[in-house]
Amino acid sequence: MRKLVFILLGILFGVVMYKAEAASWFRIFEMFNFQSFHMYGFIGSALVVGLLGVQYMQRNKSKDVDGKEIVFHPKVKSIPRYLIGGIFFGLGWALVGACPGPIFALLGAGVYAMLIVIVGALLGTYLYGVLRKYLPH
Repeated sequence: MRKLVFILLGILFGVVMYKAEAASWFRIFEMFNFQSFHMYGFIGSALVVGLLGVQYMQRNKSKDVDGKEIVFHPKVKSIPRYLIGGIFFGLGWALVGACPGPIFALLGAGVYAMLIVIVGALLGTYLYGVLRKYLPH
């Protein structure tokens, strides 16, 4: 039953992304050309909701699905790590026209070319997992 709730929440998230035009290539193009505030407002509101959610989870010692307390470990901050990651993320976003969240919403909307993107994202994630121990932290 719990898995069904997560599936339904995922479907709801996809519908909201699609209806809010966050999965629209044209909206993303407008954003990268600084022609519209739409996507900046969407991303900014998601940032505020995420920030408040993490603060709430930290203060209330929230538990994960298995009942274990969620522990937030501080990340190692380094310029090359964020610079390289940001470049790859931005290039992928600009080339595909969608960041990782909306690719599933676009697939659900019938944009079947996103299957190639999803396979590429999964392969890239797997490759990172294999090479992670060799990369500088």
